[in-house]
Order: sequence, then C-alpha cells, then structure tokens
Amino acid sequence: MKKLLFPLFGSLLMLSCVQKVKDDGSTRDQNEVTAVKVITVGSQSVEDSIYTSGLIATENEARLSFKIGGVVDRILVEEGQFVKQGQLLATLKPTEINSQLEQASLALDKAQRDYSRASNLYKDSVATLEQLQNSQTALELAKRSVETTAFNQQYAFIKAPADGFIISRIGNSGEIVAAGTAVLSMGETGVEKGWVLRVGVTDAEWSSIYAGQKAIVRLDAFSDRVFTGAVYKKSRSVDQGSGTFLVDIRINFSRETPAAGMFGKAALLSDRPAEVNTIPYEALVQISGNRAFVYAPQQDGSLKKKEVVIQSFNAREVIIRSGLQAGEQVVVSNNAFLNEHSRVAIASTDK
Repeated sequence: MKKLLFPLFGSLLMLSCVQKVKDDGSTRDQNEVTAVKVITVGSQSVEDSIYTSGLIATENEARLSFKIGGVVDRILVEEGQFVKQGQLLATLKPTEINSQLEQASLALDKAQRDYSRASNLYKDSVATLEQLQNSQTALELAKRSVETTAFNQQYAFIKAPADGFIISRIGNSGEIVAAGTAVLSMGETGVEKGWVLRVGVTDAEWSSIYAGQKAIVRLDAFSDRVFTGAVYKKSRSVDQGSGTFLVDIRINFSRETPAAGMFGKAALLSDRPAEVNTIPYEALVQISGNRAFVYAPQQDGSLKKKEVVIQSFNAREVIIRSGLQAGEQVVVSNNAFLNEHSRVAIASTDK
C-alpha cells in the first residue's frame, strides 16, 4: 500500500507545479489578481533652461595679413598685448615693393613722353589718329599701374583695425608669406564690443534660443563668481568642426578681465515656463539611460507597458519628456511582481 501512495503523491505534486507555471515563466496563476496602487500623472510648470558650455572669445576676431606677398621684416607685438586702433603691428621688407613702384613710375614717364611726341606728330599730320590714341591708352595704363603699386605699398604694413589684443602670432620675422596669409590673430575689445562665451547647442535647443535671452555664466578661472549675460547672436549654419550650432553669450564683466580660450558654463534661462508631466520614482521599471517603462492599468483589469523618456529628476519626482499625458494613471506598487499578462485590481488611487 505504501508503495502505491508514494508514486501517486509525486504525480499530484508535479501536476500542481505544472498548473502554477505560466507560459512566461512566472509562478503566479494566470487568473490571480494583484492589488495595486495607482497614481494620476501630474503636471507642473518649470523653467525651460538650457545648460551648455564653451570657450571665452571676443565678439569680433580678425586674422590679419598682408595684401601682397614678401618677406616678413618685423612683427612689433607679442601674444596677449593690447593695441590701439591704427597701431603698427608688422611690416614686410620694402625692397621689392619699392622697386615695383619705381619701375611703374619710370614706365609712366616714358608713356608721357610717347604721348607728347605722338600728339605733336599728329598736329603736323605725320602720325595717324590711331597712333595718337594708342599712345594715350598706354599713358592711362601706366597711370593705373602706378596707382595700383602705390596702393599695394600701403598694405606692406599691418595696422590694428580697432582697439583690442593680440590672440596669437602666426608668423615670424624672416618668413616668406603669400598674399592673404594670416600673420596675426586679433580680438577686438572696443567700447561697443566685449567678451562672449561661445557655446554649442543642438538643433532642438537652437530653435528655442532667442536674442536677448538671459543667461547665468560661471568660469573656472573665477570659480567664486557668477556672471550675468544675454544671448548676443546665434549662428544660422552648423559648425563643421563640432557639428553643433554656435551661440554667442555676451557677458557682463565688472572688474575681471578674462582671457580668450577660458572654459565656461552657461544656463540659458527662459521667460516662458514649460508644462511638464511628473510621476513618482516608484512607477519606473527597467530604467536604461533616459528611457524607462511604466505600467498603465486598463479598464478590463489588464496592464499596458508603456515606454517613457525621462527629461530630468527632482527631489521627489521624475519629469517625463514624452510617453505619458497628464491625467493618465500608472502603477506605483508591486511593480516587481507584474508583467504585461498580469491582472490587477486598483486598491487605491492618489493624485
């Protein structure tokens, strides 16, 4: 008798286990109803600030060069040196351009003589009208050559186009430079010009930024100070180097004098608060980066698993960027025991 009971008991135990195991591997009965607590998705107004970082620069930066090529004679300034408008910064060796001007002057003298001779011969009916006109054209070309060479001679020197400071020396004395090759880099700091924090923003951030938007700026060089500023301008094309859109924030410095290239962080403040949806931390399941899932109860007692995108966190709640609407309900209890096949009964509802 005992030999028959043991196999029978084992078979009943196995059958019981099979009935409790669901298709998805859980050990809860498919018809079991779990009591859950739900909460209604809330909304609140928050400042739609944009946080970014960049480097200090001046509003206007110029790469100074000679109009003509030649050998650099002298560079009269050093990096970081402040300069005044019209101050001489660099020169080319003048031998070549002076020689060209002298040749053009000699050619002009010859053309003047040829024209005078042709004019006299034409009066005596010895030269033709065509010869007179040709000599007159040669005279005009010689005059223009002298003007062009004299103009180029003026640009064998580099002078400061405005008040500012030298950012970098790109060339040195004795180097041979081509026309238009940058020799100095200068930042303009005139009365109406100032320092800016040049930052990069994404496409979505760029669309919400506007000129005059207020900003809070912090610099590593002045860690104990907080500076105010405003958006001065934003680019209309993407920066090829960083792949972002550049925005210049004009900073209100009082006594401090920064340096180009300093690192800074900025918070762009908006005067148009944004409405955001919020849920408790307990509602989130399967969090990965800024994405997570929540369970939303349905009228028939089933659950719908919904993906949400997290914007940020505060001390009590999660701010949701997308995936939920205000007024929807989400489960905030027993989430660890639930899946998309679970049946639930709402025990309590909070707002």
